[in-house]
Amino acid sequence: MKRGYHHGNLRQALVEAALLLIADKGPTGFTLSEAAKAADVTPAAVYRHFAGRDDLMAEVARQGYDIFAALMEFAYNDGKPSALAAFEATGRAYLAFARKYPGHYMAMFESGLNLQAHPDLALVAHKARRVLEQASESLSLHLPEAKRPPATMFSAHIWAMSHGVVELFMRGAPGAKSPFPPEDLLEAGIGIYLRGLGLLPPDR
Repeated sequence: MKRGYHHGNLRQALVEAALLLIADKGPTGFTLSEAAKAADVTPAAVYRHFAGRDDLMAEVARQGYDIFAALMEFAYNDGKPSALAAFEATGRAYLAFARKYPGHYMAMFESGLNLQAHPDLALVAHKARRVLEQASESLSLHLPEAKRPPATMFSAHIWAMSHGVVELFMRGAPGAKSPFPPEDLLEAGIGIYLRGLGLLPPDR
């Protein structure tokens, strides 16, 4: 029997159903009707909470960014014990999030959502990005001003490197062929980047 409108927490049940479908079929591989079926409700009941499939995916992504921002803030720890240690901790937190919350991660980065069409999602996504920008800004203060890259560029480089490690060497078939653990790849890449900026001494 379909529970329909009487479902106790239909909105969250649909989010959980979407997460299972994302894990099974990818973020673009299922319909809103399939999500309703997985949540054991009628398709009509879904529209009490979500205007359409993108709206449901935006809520999955929003919850993901909320978790992601909290993990990044915890890892950054207000820049303690040092700017460098805090910065490196945010990189490890990125990989940890992707490993532990793959459904949220795919909804956030692989669903093709337009952040500007979902203001709540854009807000929490900015909050998550801001932690990495803050970590980059604090670390780059150790450079002479003339050699200091913009914090947004600095953080974008590290974000791109982190995302690349996740996509190529952590998830799916390519990940199974990685010659090195993802954490080692990211740590080495960040180390090379920071040495290039002069924030770490060269290897001897």
